[in-house]
Amino acid sequence: MIKIGQKIPDFELEAFHENKIKKVKLSDYKGKWLVLIFYPADFTFICPTELEEAAENYNEFKKIGAEVLSISTDTVFVHKAWHDNSPAIKKIKFPMVADPCGKLCEEFGTYIEEAGLSLRGSFIIDPNGILKAFEMHDNSIGRSIKELLRKLQAAKFVNEHNGLVCPASWEPGKKTLKPGLDLVGKI
Repeated sequence: MIKIGQKIPDFELEAFHENKIKKVKLSDYKGKWLVLIFYPADFTFICPTELEEAAENYNEFKKIGAEVLSISTDTVFVHKAWHDNSPAIKKIKFPMVADPCGKLCEEFGTYIEEAGLSLRGSFIIDPNGILKAFEMHDNSIGRSIKELLRKLQAAKFVNEHNGLVCPASWEPGKKTLKPGLDLVGKI
């Protein structure tokens, strides 16, 4: 399993994106922030609520130079069928990656072998392909895309402001910290 601070491996997989089936490589996103949203399966109960929230916040991710990829062990054809039939999923503008063999899920530690599904996992990767943050939890608990966006904003801030760090619940415009010193003014 890939760990914080490690470079992510390159993968090429099929994705359903912009009403087409195409190949995507993780290396296609080098130079951009990348957010991977692993989820168990299409046509389920919690997954469309998360992906709809990601779709509704997609422009916020794009504004700060990030791309979002959603990933499950479903095929691109199932992604297309779900997209065509679900009002929530129809809102998605980011690539929906298919990992039917579970190889990418295995690499990121989300694969549930006995079920052939992925756990809910969120991964933030910097423009150099280095894993900066991740969160993983039981499939019965939906994640907060707004919190994922906040973590991305914090990771981007720290990356751009050498020596500064973000305190708990930091949001853009709030005070940051410089290790060894007190709170620093708003940046």
